[in-house]
Amino acid sequence: MFDSLSDKLVSAFDKIRGKGSLSEGDIANAMKEVRLALIEADVALDVVKQFISDVTSEAQGQQITKSVKPDQMVFKIVQDKLTDLLGGKNTENDINLSSPPSSIMLVGLQGSGKTTSAAKMGMMLKNSGKKVLLASLDVQRPAAMEQLQILGDQTNIDVLPIEKNQRPIEITKRSNQLAKLSGYDVVILDTAGRTSVDDELMNELSEVYSESKPSEVFLVADAMTGQEAANVAKSFKEKSNVTSIILTRVDGDARGGAALSMSNITNCPIKFMGTGEKIEAFETFKAERIASRILGMGDVVSLVEKAQSEVKEEEAKDLAKKISKGTFDFNDFRKQLNQMKKMGGMQGILSLLPGAQKIKKQMAVGGLDDKILVRMDSMISSMTSKERVNPKILNGSRKRRIAEGSGNSVQDLNRLLKQFKQMTLMMKKMGKKGGNMDISDAMNMQGMDMPNGLPKGFNPGSFPFRRR
Repeated sequence: MFDSLSDKLVSAFDKIRGKGSLSEGDIANAMKEVRLALIEADVALDVVKQFISDVTSEAQGQQITKSVKPDQMVFKIVQDKLTDLLGGKNTENDINLSSPPSSIMLVGLQGSGKTTSAAKMGMMLKNSGKKVLLASLDVQRPAAMEQLQILGDQTNIDVLPIEKNQRPIEITKRSNQLAKLSGYDVVILDTAGRTSVDDELMNELSEVYSESKPSEVFLVADAMTGQEAANVAKSFKEKSNVTSIILTRVDGDARGGAALSMSNITNCPIKFMGTGEKIEAFETFKAERIASRILGMGDVVSLVEKAQSEVKEEEAKDLAKKISKGTFDFNDFRKQLNQMKKMGGMQGILSLLPGAQKIKKQMAVGGLDDKILVRMDSMISSMTSKERVNPKILNGSRKRRIAEGSGNSVQDLNRLLKQFKQMTLMMKKMGKKGGNMDISDAMNMQGMDMPNGLPKGFNPGSFPFRRR
């Protein structure tokens, strides 16, 4: 989402990096580029003006010491202010819940992603041990209630039975009654939206609020809204008691202005963000980490957390044993590829590394994308069980069968076999030395012949995507 903004901010700081001293003119020129980058990213103008003023004032007032490079000091000031703009370092991201049954309202414009967010939040709460009930109050949009029911079935979360011709306030009362009788911990109310904020919508939300007495009111906002995001946030904050924000579609090609404007304008924290269509694509919003990503510093902490959630301890130990014994085969290789996919693929993993924007450009130049993982998996899938365990038996006819069956060429398969051979040799060496090695390390070997070639200096194995 922040690709364009990140490019421009990194470029602005590149121009002052390495200077022994910074004049007011240097700072002014850098802030001019930062201001332009923020405006082009659709950040609200009032927010941009205040941000630039705060950074400039603090940068020019700093005492430059011999132990701190002036460009690093300015960079740190911008990082801190950007973190504050996004909600601050110590923002509490837990959902505020009252004594059971606790109600949560999701509000926002039509199409902002409320229904999907309701299911994602429900799954998150369910995984934390809560008994959750979903209730659709959207009597306006066709099939809105049915959509929530489908999502409930997919996630195995209870959904309030649909009764036709009921008003939202009546549905709210019914959900509260069922929650009390059936011992639910949380009721998530998926309210109706409109194409714009109007009195009818706000009156409806006011009725639901009074009846449900929610512990949280989440404004669900589309990150791709742009400048209009500021007006939407302000209207809902003034009229519907918003306490927190969920930012959706942050994986899209948005300019990022919504994220940088909403928390500041509403004085409410952005607590969660939707990072994709899958139910699992729902993450806690950490202002400090997002600021780090925007400034091209990556987010290794989030990467490690993803690894810990995807890589099971037993599997890691089992892999280590196979590496030490030299019995690593294509079945193990495939498991590692699937772990990479679950963590967002090569693009998702590399986007969390320092210098992510430059890495992405190198990947584009080298023709390196997540399709490589798909092609590798397709070739392994076309092998027999014996071939996966013992690839040495792959002769010419077997190779042609595998290539045709997977929709690849024999050259592609030979390249995969070469990679696998290099990888197993390196793993054996590491195993003898007592090292900790996996697919990401092995892919970083000199001479690894990736499809279409890798850009010079590119390092795909420098990220920690396994448990240590």
